[in-house]
Amino acid sequence: MPSTDVLIVGCGLVGGTLACLLASHGVRVVVIDASPPPERLDPALDGRWSALAEGSRILLDRAGLWPALEPSSQAITDIRVCDAFSPLVLDFGGIGALGHMVENRSVRVALADRLATLAAATVRAPARLSTLERGPYRVTATLDDGERVDAALVVGADGRGSQVRALAGIGTRARAYDQTAIVQTIAHEESHDGLAVELFLPGGPFATLPLPGNHSLIVWSERAALVPGLLAADPAVYQAELAQRVGEFLGDITPVGRPQAFPLALHLAHRLADTRLALVGDAGHGMHPVAGQGFNFGLRDVAALAELLIDAHRLGQDPGAPALTEAYSAWRRPDTALMLALTDGLVRLFSNTHPVLTRARRLGLASVNRLAPLKDLLTTHARGTQALGRLPRLMRP
Repeated sequence: MPSTDVLIVGCGLVGGTLACLLASHGVRVVVIDASPPPERLDPALDGRWSALAEGSRILLDRAGLWPALEPSSQAITDIRVCDAFSPLVLDFGGIGALGHMVENRSVRVALADRLATLAAATVRAPARLSTLERGPYRVTATLDDGERVDAALVVGADGRGSQVRALAGIGTRARAYDQTAIVQTIAHEESHDGLAVELFLPGGPFATLPLPGNHSLIVWSERAALVPGLLAADPAVYQAELAQRVGEFLGDITPVGRPQAFPLALHLAHRLADTRLALVGDAGHGMHPVAGQGFNFGLRDVAALAELLIDAHRLGQDPGAPALTEAYSAWRRPDTALMLALTDGLVRLFSNTHPVLTRARRLGLASVNRLAPLKDLLTTHARGTQALGRLPRLMRP
């Protein structure tokens, strides 16, 4: 018999959340991660923040993580979308929190603390897979230190370069954008009042996201060829370029820390599930940050897979049975493929500078802003409390 129910490879934000959900419902999990805990919790690891939709916040609350995250989070109470600096805007607001900004490191700390309290969870770190054998009745993983783990199901939560996906021989469909995202924290003179702004510029979308206090996070997608010059520019020049895009609503701005650059690309695994295997988060898909849905869709994978596994556990069923992995793939793949197509289409549409198309885009945003039923529908989707497919129970209000 398997020595555990589920083996999760990757103890990042997605894999760790899945482990917390399963273990809190009595499903035995072993989690392995290549990085030792002190390295994963290092404040200098990336300094990034994530935008949590309301549905994702609900999921983290049910995983026992939100009480530790709420004090340092920042609510997003309004989202304003604009094509360049046109006065015609699409504005979502006036209904309470649309989402929250949380620091990635804070999530990792909360995960480590929560997993330490769950008797059904075992964490092995640092540890790497050496071999992975998947048979009709179990999975056998051999770690780099020689330890063997038998499980009913293996979950790849090990990011874009997923070793689990590679060992399973699952390829990806990928396309690189000619864009790089510059991520930068800024301090500013005026309060942001919980407002997030997304500007669609010819070089790519430019987002200003509220952080605690008079700070905001900038996610600046720009033509890849221009980014090295921007990062190497005189600080005053770089700050002026930032200020020009941020606009005047925050008053004077000052960059905090060093900007970081991340090449942007789209990818989708050929399969999200295979024999006694499931892929979640970036191991299965990656999208442009234009709609801020990458992490949220990873958590939606987690919510769907956790629902299936918890139900199987309650009924005494095999957690790695073909019926379960097939149900997971059928549930998540259409939703994921649709969001990838949507984000890709937005990038293509708003990076086009043709004057007729520019005017049509601006009128379209203004029209949606005036159509209450359509705007309400988009708002519920943005909050992550409604989906085109079935929304997992763990994300429902």
